[in-house]
Amino acid sequence: MKRNFLHLYGVLGLGLLGGCASPQSDEITAPGGGHTIRFELHDGRPTYCVLRDGDSLIGRSALGFELSDGLLADDFRVTKIRHRSYDDSWVQLWGEDSLVRNRCNEMTVALEQRSENRRRLEIVFRAYDDGVALRYRFPEQQPDSVVILDELTEFALPAGSRGWSIPWDTGAYEGIYKLKPLASTETLAVPVTVQTPDNLYLALHEAALTDYASLNLRCDSTGRLHSFLTPWKSGVKVYARAPFPTPWRTMIIAEKPGDLLLSRMMLNLNEPCRIADAEEWIRPGRYIGIWWGMHLKHYTWHESPNHGATTENTKRYIDFAAAHNIDGVLAEGWNKDWYSWKFDFCRSASDFDLEEVARYAAEKGVMFISHHETDGDFETYERQLDSAFALCQKHGIRFVKTGYCGGVFRNGERHGSQFGVRHYRKVIETAARYRVMIDNHEPVMPTGLQRTYPNLMTQEGVRGQEWDAWSSDGGNPPSHTTVVPFTRGLAGPMDFTPGTFDFTNEKHPGTRVRTTLAKQLALSVVLYSPWQMASDMIENYENHPAFAFLSACPASWGETVVPEAEIGSYVTIARRERGSADWYVGSITNEEPHDLQLDLSFLAPGARYRATLYEDGPEADYRTNPYPVTIREEIVTADSILPLHLAPGGGAAIRIVKL
Repeated sequence: MKRNFLHLYGVLGLGLLGGCASPQSDEITAPGGGHTIRFELHDGRPTYCVLRDGDSLIGRSALGFELSDGLLADDFRVTKIRHRSYDDSWVQLWGEDSLVRNRCNEMTVALEQRSENRRRLEIVFRAYDDGVALRYRFPEQQPDSVVILDELTEFALPAGSRGWSIPWDTGAYEGIYKLKPLASTETLAVPVTVQTPDNLYLALHEAALTDYASLNLRCDSTGRLHSFLTPWKSGVKVYARAPFPTPWRTMIIAEKPGDLLLSRMMLNLNEPCRIADAEEWIRPGRYIGIWWGMHLKHYTWHESPNHGATTENTKRYIDFAAAHNIDGVLAEGWNKDWYSWKFDFCRSASDFDLEEVARYAAEKGVMFISHHETDGDFETYERQLDSAFALCQKHGIRFVKTGYCGGVFRNGERHGSQFGVRHYRKVIETAARYRVMIDNHEPVMPTGLQRTYPNLMTQEGVRGQEWDAWSSDGGNPPSHTTVVPFTRGLAGPMDFTPGTFDFTNEKHPGTRVRTTLAKQLALSVVLYSPWQMASDMIENYENHPAFAFLSACPASWGETVVPEAEIGSYVTIARRERGSADWYVGSITNEEPHDLQLDLSFLAPGARYRATLYEDGPEADYRTNPYPVTIREEIVTADSILPLHLAPGGGAAIRIVKL
């Protein structure tokens, strides 16, 4: 691996064995101050709390496990406490920023139960300037078998806190995040984003989910959140052997909503890249696909007179991509057995020539994106994994979109269970051996694995734009996309698939895209994905002047700033193109119009830029007149202020090119 891909600087501070005020308690504070995470042992029970500027933010909260052979949550003594500090930086192969700083203080508390079996447990705490994290480590010991019935980690949030969340069993996480008092909720899937009565913003999630069950939360009547893990069918949560670590439990802490989007703590808590030649074949891009037409029933996935993924039609999409600076073309339904839903990932439909399409795409400089829909039939897929990815490698296909339909595999195991986590990891690792990138639909909720395996480019796990084609509730409300960056978006890249230009829907006349066209442009900046789809059929892009923004907009960024944000109301995000001085801005609103004065102080001082603005046109309104787009140019500098008016359900997209 090239030197500049991983750590640029070594660990600068590595202090050993910090002193303790008491053998029963200790604490660490973020390097820049602000918040402290404190460990305390109360009557043999491990607890923690979080302080913000000396005041309680997270009250005393329990730690530990319920195991098959008893509680691992009491009767402990502290055997050692170690402190150390990190300050290093690393470069992302792709991402929302090029350089990520990993700066934190760490405390490891070693515990031993006084009972006869003397079980040992370590708890690792980290304090970053943007939040705190903790994880458990089971050291090597006998017996080494560990059967976890549940994890007992708590979060005693301030009374009166509210949170944006979806229930834990929402199918494939495809739900509308709703703001509720935490005390009135029952179960929550992470990430959960919380607003405290003091107007602090917290985002609870997890990082480095590996061979473990995904985290969920349940709330009691006081608002205290209790962990519970996604179970196997047996009811057991995790089968393991010591030594092993658990995932990190993470909490971003921010004074402003926009600062939540700038945290890279989750990535820092994952392991560095394991793919030695990643820079040689992994790259971001934008794509179109034979996809939206199936949702609108213009095409079929299966072979028929209206089959979408034919050789001829796919070549037509490839020609369009090559002519409009689009990097890839997806073809869903290219393979056999869509009628029976017993998919064959190595045989093409009778009217689709995989070898010819792959050759033609390469000739045109376009990446062909294959599709592996499984309908949750993991057994068939795992049997074909090597042969399917070997076929991709043979034909130079570097990108596969996978799908699982719903939140449960055909054997009844949940996607977020330890079983599901193992399956998804197997797919990612196998794909990496064959140099294949993955876009995973119906995934387990992301937790930062893309740092370790950057061939995991993007994932769904969100109620995306496909719902605007057929949902019985009419489609996603305009407020939906002003919430998901601060909830699901904090877990990692989203394949939301914005970019629809034609809002008519003859098959489902009560359902349609509920935005303006200008907002569809803006979403390609606001909603981050390193492979960003322009969702519509290409005939709706032909000769449309607004498509120029999607043709130009990159998908990998060197820097991200958030000029303004209010969760559920509006958000404006500016991103600098990786390796360039050019910037792209997306600004969106909910059902209400929104006016802002966009401060361009993020631009380089003294430089001049040409800004091309794509704005909601006169009388634009997502309900009655979604199509008007005004395109204009201005010369701007870092001292400029751009007034923007966003229509109801509207937005603005801006390309800012350095002169």
